[in-house]
Amino acid sequence: MALSEHEQKLLAEMERNLMAEDASFAKSVSAVGSTSKNAGKLVAGVLVMLMGIGLLITAVVLQVAFFGVVAFTVMVIGLVMASSNFTAPKLPKGVQAPKANFFEDRWNQRFNNE
Repeated sequence: MALSEHEQKLLAEMERNLMAEDASFAKSVSAVGSTSKNAGKLVAGVLVMLMGIGLLITAVVLQVAFFGVVAFTVMVIGLVMASSNFTAPKLPKGVQAPKANFFEDRWNQRFNNE
């Protein structure tokens, strides 16, 4: 649903006020970038992967091994395209990454103390 001209002006004014009040928020928002570009990569990757699945089914029906290998490669390319969209969140300065889990700590204690 499209916004009216008055609503667009109010939204733009609210955005300017928010950016003026909180400079750190404005900096972090501008660093994130466009989400439509990332969504396009995700959709393209999923479509390529689905095309690879279709090719793989066709290869099974035709019983052509080489065609199956090509279809599998197309599926992997689609998964890589879709997953390259995601990045791990960065930790703020001063925050350390979590240590090993409980079971790994127990394992280390058991064999380091003996």
